[in-house]
Amino acid sequence: MDAELATLEEKIHMLARIVTALRSDNHQLRQEILAAAQLNQQLVSKLDETKLRVSALIERLPEDEA
Repeated sequence: MDAELATLEEKIHMLARIVTALRSDNHQLRQEILAAAQLNQQLVSKLDETKLRVSALIERLPEDEA
């Protein structure tokens, strides 16, 4: 019985270590997701700016007089 309790105790400790590691990984992944979302928003903004600039440049091009 003592051996079974010791085995169970070790399994519980192992489970606790796994849960702690998973929580840490989850936190890190959430931070990475936030950083990626912020970068994505910055890139979308730059793309929108670039679209506006290109449109403005196209408007300034002379039209064909053919």
